[in-house]
Amino acid sequence: MPQNAIVETRKLTKVYRDFWGRQKKTALRALNMEVRQGEIFGLLGPNGSGKTTTIKLLLGLLYPTDGEAFVFGQPAADVVKNERIGYLPEESYLYRFLNAEETLDFYGRLFDLPSAKRRTRAQELIEKVGLKADRKRTLREYSKGMRQRIGLAQALINDPDLVILDEPTSGLDPLGARWMKDLIRDLRTLGKTVIMCSHRLEDVQDVCDRIAILNDGELQAYGEVQTLLQDHRRVELRASDLQLTDELRRELEEVLRKHGGKLDTIGHPTTTLEDYFLRIVEESKAHPGRRFLPGAESRQRGEGGSTSRIAEKR
Repeated sequence: MPQNAIVETRKLTKVYRDFWGRQKKTALRALNMEVRQGEIFGLLGPNGSGKTTTIKLLLGLLYPTDGEAFVFGQPAADVVKNERIGYLPEESYLYRFLNAEETLDFYGRLFDLPSAKRRTRAQELIEKVGLKADRKRTLREYSKGMRQRIGLAQALINDPDLVILDEPTSGLDPLGARWMKDLIRDLRTLGKTVIMCSHRLEDVQDVCDRIAILNDGELQAYGEVQTLLQDHRRVELRASDLQLTDELRRELEEVLRKHGGKLDTIGHPTTTLEDYFLRIVEESKAHPGRRFLPGAESRQRGEGGSTSRIAEKR
């Protein structure tokens, strides 16, 4: 394996067969991929593309039909290496009649953590995932978002070097999704390696350093997110403290024509819906009692202000 690689696959292939041994489905075909130490790696693809099969092969839950997979320099089939891995499946298999503290104590026992360390680690993680006030409630009383939080806590109970997250923001509202993404970035800051599967592409774009895109069991794209998303046929220009006028548009078009290009679009930049939503929520907390006034946005726009918040005291 390369010196800084945590995970490496070499022509990794998995063929599912029926009861009589006949080939039923090629779930993964000759996958060559590596995940480097300390990065957040996104594994993407539509349903049935081979993502879950890849994860199960890395965890040693499945055996490859052909090729090899290595984790921490050891064959993936060697389950001893799983002591250094934390795994959050898409659907957490948690005991509904245990509370948060009992759940983490149970998983801590699976890793043979001493009793004192289990208690300390459990309290740290419960606070980290924001469940301190609900730590005594049984998991059957938890919402899906709360179960996702305790699922992440159990994935971190052994202080793993590699964390595998399958749909980590599933069931979370926008505030919870932002919290989850911040926590994933914190894991990278701590030197941990993260493999993340998600159908929410905006989440992957926000946090991942590199990605691999699978389709029908084959690798279709692989590399750094920013490099893959660049459109080299276009140039983007942003400026501040400018009023958009016809004269400005004409002069820009003239400059671009001089260099063999053309002006496709010009206008004021937009933010993302997620950032906008979070800003509105924070503003409402800072100014309790204010509300939006329908019909006032045109007046605010005419005054050159933002139309995001037109409010009055109730």
